Amino acid sequence: MVLGEPSDGGAGAGPSGPVRPGGGVLGVDACRAGWVGAFLGPEGRGAATVVVAPTVARLLQLGGAVPVVGVDIPIGLPDSGRREADVRTRRFLGGVKSSSVFTTPTRAALQEADYAVANARNRERAGMGLSRQAHALRESILEVDAWLRGGTGCRVVEVHPEASFAMMTGAALPTRKRTPEGQRERRAALAGHGIRAPSAAPRGAGLDDVLDACAAAWSAHRVRTGLARTFPDEPEVFADGIPAAIHV
Repeated sequence: MVLGEPSDGGAGAGPSGPVRPGGGVLGVDACRAGWVGAFLGPEGRGAATVVVAPTVARLLQLGGAVPVVGVDIPIGLPDSGRREADVRTRRFLGGVKSSSVFTTPTRAALQEADYAVANARNRERAGMGLSRQAHALRESILEVDAWLRGGTGCRVVEVHPEASFAMMTGAALPTRKRTPEGQRERRAALAGHGIRAPSAAPRGAGLDDVLDACAAAWSAHRVRTGLARTFPDEPEVFADGIPAAIHV
């Protein structure tokens, strides 16, 4: 499926083909159908246009040219040890929300499809095991990595929606994102910055995915306008040559 439509006919999706003129930003989050993207216009405010596609590259085709894309997936894969991006963002969130930032696997571990082998590779390279959650994202991480290496035509940065929401409100949100209360809180945080999220999710994505994509778009706009904060202040660069930092 290239473009999802809300089951109740709500705002947020439209016919297939380009959905918005270029010039704005795109926020991206993984979902059941592949990826969900939230487009914001050049002002970084207003109604978010939300689409679902099987690949990140297809999302970008649907929206036209954008100068900045914010993706909730690790960018810049470590050769060994832990990324400072993960360590600093976990520290920024603090408390129970710090657990929402998983430690990025080493590139050697991600190259292994078998979890047991990947876990062993990560222990060899990083001195620690690999969570099943992190390994489950293997294909998504490698897809974005290959997309970046192939050239994207725009700036692509890593974001973390929980950190974005914390930056919006001044503190990590205490609620869980999949609960009705958590979704109301996140929608209110977006509205406080002039962003109207759709009331329903496109087919193939959850409402929590949509709100995360909107938060990613908010951070992408901050990158575009030079307001974003990064963890760490100076990105790390590993053997892949891709700067590794989380932007909020």
